[in-house]
Amino acid sequence: MTADAFQVKEADPSASSPGARPAIVFFDGVCGLCNRYVDFLLRIDAGGKLRFAPLQGKSAAERLGKDEGETLQSIALYDEGKVLRKSDAVIRIFEILGGVWGLFALFGWVPKSLRDWVYEWAARNRYRIFGKRDVCRVPTAEECSRFLD
Repeated sequence: MTADAFQVKEADPSASSPGARPAIVFFDGVCGLCNRYVDFLLRIDAGGKLRFAPLQGKSAAERLGKDEGETLQSIALYDEGKVLRKSDAVIRIFEILGGVWGLFALFGWVPKSLRDWVYEWAARNRYRIFGKRDVCRVPTAEECSRFLD
């Protein structure tokens, strides 16, 4: 499969409605926890509101900057030209999904320092608890349209 197979055509940039372009979830492609989270999001995002890209890929280098993409601890969200990290990214992802998942936005009331402390603990221990892959996740044929390189 070529790198071009992972390219996704985004919505027309002239579209003015919020969320016209799918938000991009950047994840650690070799992290077991991150890959399980992506699998979960793929199952619950029936409307295709999210796209996915490994931190180790070209899209992360372009949107996050090469150094930042290589040093992030697990996920980041690129949404409407902004990059969210840590617990802010997780909360925004569930807001984007809406419905019952939007209730996770209530965690926004928890002090950011506490939310991020929990997030950072999980990020520090993710390889030990959930394992680490030798290579980045390869999307299935059905998932290819949802992934960037």
